[in-house]
Amino acid sequence: MELRKIEATPRTAAGKGGARRLRAEGKIPAVAYGAELAPESIAVSPRELVEVISSELGRNTPIELAVEGAASRTVLVREYQYHPVSRELLHVDFMQIHLDRAVEVEVPLELTGKPQGIAKGGTLRQVYRKLPVACLPSLIPVKLTHDVTELDLDDTVTTAGLSLPAGVVVRLPPAQTLAAVVSESKRGAEGEGEGEGAPGAPAAAAAPADAKAAAGKAPAGKAPAAAAAKPAAKSDKKK
Repeated sequence: MELRKIEATPRTAAGKGGARRLRAEGKIPAVAYGAELAPESIAVSPRELVEVISSELGRNTPIELAVEGAASRTVLVREYQYHPVSRELLHVDFMQIHLDRAVEVEVPLELTGKPQGIAKGGTLRQVYRKLPVACLPSLIPVKLTHDVTELDLDDTVTTAGLSLPAGVVVRLPPAQTLAAVVSESKRGAEGEGEGEGAPGAPAAAAAPADAKAAAGKAPAGKAPAAAAAKPAAKSDKKK
């Protein structure tokens, strides 16, 4: 597997002043950490990070983090912050992984086809739009797909019914409902609320021991909008 490479330099200056100086130099503050890696303050190029976030795997892309004066380490993007107005990247956290150990990430679930139950008045309700999975870094899928064409009224898609790539495990109970064709009477009883916020949907948790953040190419230096990213807080606490 070919790793994406990001160059990094050690960072000594802390606080808002240090962060401003870094950004003036075309870099942003970052932190790398892991179970076997003490937190280290570094600086990286936002342009290189945008290229990773905008790639097919997004934040699930294994990265070779080449830190000046230190050994390279393999990481995933754990979290990043961006300016709520300019959308410029402000800070990123990397978490160390190992290529020979399983990681835990979230990947999108895409339903394909038109359920036959829709012609009978049903509505397709997708409970999970991202699924927590575990696999080796080299096996992380871009997405998981499931054909729902044969679903009739009140039929469901469960974890056990998915066809998964070799080496990929979904970290949900086998009987967990992922999607269903709901009849009019049940829609009225349950009310609205499909999507990731529906009851039973998991909280976002995709760290190695960690869905793709937003798709679409972003212009250099601009981060795409992504559910996993957060706008910067008023305080610059991570600098």
